[in-house]
Amino acid sequence: MLSTVRQALVLMLLLTVLTGVAYPLLITGIVRAGLPVAANGSIVSNGNGPVGSSLIGQRFTSEKYFHGRPSAAGADGYDASASSGSNLGPLSRKLLDRVAADVAELRGAGAQFIPADSVTASASGLDPHISPSFAAIQVARIAVARGVSEEIVRQAIDRHTALPALGVFGEPRVNVLELNLALDAGLDSGAG
Repeated sequence: MLSTVRQALVLMLLLTVLTGVAYPLLITGIVRAGLPVAANGSIVSNGNGPVGSSLIGQRFTSEKYFHGRPSAAGADGYDASASSGSNLGPLSRKLLDRVAADVAELRGAGAQFIPADSVTASASGLDPHISPSFAAIQVARIAVARGVSEEIVRQAIDRHTALPALGVFGEPRVNVLELNLALDAGLDSGAG
């Protein structure tokens, strides 16, 4: 019996080392060699250091920045440690009131068309992208705040719009962080 227990312990230790240490290290090494940016969290830098990840949305409130989708992650939104949807159903008074307030705010800012992603949170609450139509309804506000023409802001959106993969998978989308950083750097205002 003692030899059976010893064999089981040795096998458990061997499999733990192989599947819990060696295999993860091997896969991590392969991914870091082949896809170093993605393997390290797709960190975005502004030259002074990291400012976020291109995979995780964050709150922008200044008038000179594009605003992302509403977030239900955490009490104040955009909390990666509380990433999830709100679990509020289509008949939830709280959800209906929030969406109605967001629609009223956008209408008050002059929007004629309200894209769905401008008033609804993503499933994770951390979506880093917005639709080109949501970006378009923010053009006038950003142009005024930055003191540039609306055409310059529209061109920035066009340059930072990612098309569906292979032309069919997904929707056109704009990464809010990358677009805002490009505008800050002056790359899209004729300075760069």
